[in-house]
Amino acid sequence: MSFNNTNTDILVAGAFAAFSVDLLVYPLDTIKTRVQSPDYKRLYTNASTNTINRSLFRGLYQGIGSVVIATVPSSGAFFTTYEGTKSLLHRLNPSVGTNGSPMIPTPFIHSAASSVAELVSCFILTPAEVLKQNAQVVQKSASASTQAFDGNATIQAIRKFNKPSQLWRGYTTLAARNLPFTAMQFPMFEHLKQSILSYRQQHGLARWTLLEKGLITALSAGTAGSIAAVITTPVDVVKTRIMLSAAVEKGVECGRGTQARTQAETQGKDGNVEWKKAQRTAPAGRSGGLAVGQEILRTEGLKGLFRGGSLRAVWTALGSGLYLGVYETGRTYLEERRDTERVI
Repeated sequence: MSFNNTNTDILVAGAFAAFSVDLLVYPLDTIKTRVQSPDYKRLYTNASTNTINRSLFRGLYQGIGSVVIATVPSSGAFFTTYEGTKSLLHRLNPSVGTNGSPMIPTPFIHSAASSVAELVSCFILTPAEVLKQNAQVVQKSASASTQAFDGNATIQAIRKFNKPSQLWRGYTTLAARNLPFTAMQFPMFEHLKQSILSYRQQHGLARWTLLEKGLITALSAGTAGSIAAVITTPVDVVKTRIMLSAAVEKGVECGRGTQARTQAETQGKDGNVEWKKAQRTAPAGRSGGLAVGQEILRTEGLKGLFRGGSLRAVWTALGSGLYLGVYETGRTYLEERRDTERVI
């Protein structure tokens, strides 16, 4: 990528790319969330016939409002941080040998820059991601299935939370999923893009048009993204489970604690001890990522950790291709437009 853009160029291009992707591929993300939900079989399949219910495909845009609001600043923060960190690391990377090769290989530079950018982006995005996934599994009646954009689902999701801090549950698992994902995707993406550009240039096929740059970027990003998506699916499943359980209500926790205390006292045990144990273990939303992963592996097997993997691969291929393709096209357009205005 070029380093001749202003921060405004990067922010605008990143925000427009994120908005475009949200509108186009959001339904696939909703289906993926429902498939990965612990209540998938109960809510979205028919036990008697073992077939998928129509409810799986209702309200596919539930929760999109919170994501649109958050992805604009989070995507802008990601690309600004990524480009800035990558530029800084390239400048600080000394050359060695007679041929002037960089001491740290370029793929490591791209991995480090994308990881730093992802940590910043995840902090902004986590509350919206928690709201989005809880809204995606809100049950809608058949009569409401024609309402693609339903704000009521987001409002119902918000009402589940008692305090703002609950909205940041899942930040660790979101970062744990996105860090290896971007660390794998961006080096592959940059390498594929450069290889395709070099091939076309060597064979006299390069036209250097805006459309050509956008299509090459989209193809490279989609291919790299789908590979990284399949590999990181288990972490994505764990992240989905934690975020869906983030809205455990205080009343439910207290109710379980009180029930445990009553049973303990009836059996002649220390009720306070049992009450504290129930408080610690009842809310699934407070379970760590490792504990959730072990539980999925124990109850559903390895297949459970890769549930929704194919959907995630397709969604990511389309999403990453559109996201980075639109971003690169918009960034290049703004750069060329500014350069043209300077000449005039």
